[in-house]
Amino acid sequence: MPQSLAPSDPTVREFEATVASVDGPDVVLDDTYFYAESGGQPADRGTLAGTTVTDVQHRDGDVVHTLESAPDLSAGDTAVGVVDDAFRTYCMRAHTASHALYGAGREYLDDLGYGGFNIDSEKVRVDFETSTDIDDETLVDLERLVNRVVWDSLSVSWEEVPVEEARSREDVAFNVKTEEGVFSDSDTVRIVTIGDSDTPFDVAACGGTHVSNTGEIGPVHLLGRSNPGEGLTRVEFAVGPTAIDRRAEERRATLSTARELGTSVSKMPEMARNLRAKTESLEAELSDLKRGVLAARLAGLDAVERDGVTWRVGTVDGFGPNDVGDAAKDVVGDGTDVVVVAGQEGSTFVVVASTGDVAAGDVVTELTDAFGGGGGGGPTFAQGGGLDADPSAVVDAVRR
Repeated sequence: MPQSLAPSDPTVREFEATVASVDGPDVVLDDTYFYAESGGQPADRGTLAGTTVTDVQHRDGDVVHTLESAPDLSAGDTAVGVVDDAFRTYCMRAHTASHALYGAGREYLDDLGYGGFNIDSEKVRVDFETSTDIDDETLVDLERLVNRVVWDSLSVSWEEVPVEEARSREDVAFNVKTEEGVFSDSDTVRIVTIGDSDTPFDVAACGGTHVSNTGEIGPVHLLGRSNPGEGLTRVEFAVGPTAIDRRAEERRATLSTARELGTSVSKMPEMARNLRAKTESLEAELSDLKRGVLAARLAGLDAVERDGVTWRVGTVDGFGPNDVGDAAKDVVGDGTDVVVVAGQEGSTFVVVASTGDVAAGDVVTELTDAFGGGGGGGPTFAQGGGLDADPSAVVDAVRR
């Protein structure tokens, strides 16, 4: 069964092979150095016999190269394959970086397991199974350790070992998706080791392509984390030139923010905390002032006497039903038996507060029956919304 030679010799970029079969744009070779999509790593790009390769997949035991168009090839012909150097190099760096990140996770995360992995053109993701909450501080620690591993230029090596031996070793990380896709029908497992075999930084079962030294990875920049499913934490990162660009963008934003705040970068967290506390205090003060102004406005509404009950009825602008409702409750009771206020927040609303001599809910029901909308409440407080009338028309109806 032909298999890709890319994982065992990832530095090969050009090769000759014999065509085993051709079916339209699909070509199978006796040997290939194109990597077939699997385990979260995308298929290689490049050309075969001068025609662009658009996809490479494992199919029915073969590595199938799908070309942009049907080639002028037949079984038995010799074809030259050229693997896109830039994309393969990126995938090698990104895949090895994911192993370094998992190795860093061994240092900081509890109950660690591999939950998934994927490379795309802009970023790489690793899904951790862990009971540890990966907060901002942990994310920074992970990034620092990964980049230290890059700086230390640790060796990266790989070898084939029996499946059972690999599974029996506690130090070997298994990506479940990779196991199912690459190792399910194999007697051996390819083990990738970062660092010295006696004291490795990370050991993982993997069929992908890798650099031979962590120094080749280049800078790694962690972009953030999310929760894709129960028990999983997804960490995304950029590697190489993309990492440099993203880090520069964040650095530029950080310096700009510090300049706007009139402080240094190191003092930004303290400044932000102080500003937040001040903002919250001012917002609370403003809320109290607005509530006082609104209560005074409602208390100053014209009074209407009806059957020994004092009503205050009117309209307000610039306040929502909740604020108006709270203020109306404050006004009721001090010589005022019922407060009816109409306003607009998108649509017309009405708020009724009462001492209970007049049922607030009945007033709202009468108004919504007359003007549409809906609402309700109890004897002392009720609200209605969606009324098909101006607030002034609702108030006039109450006064009548």
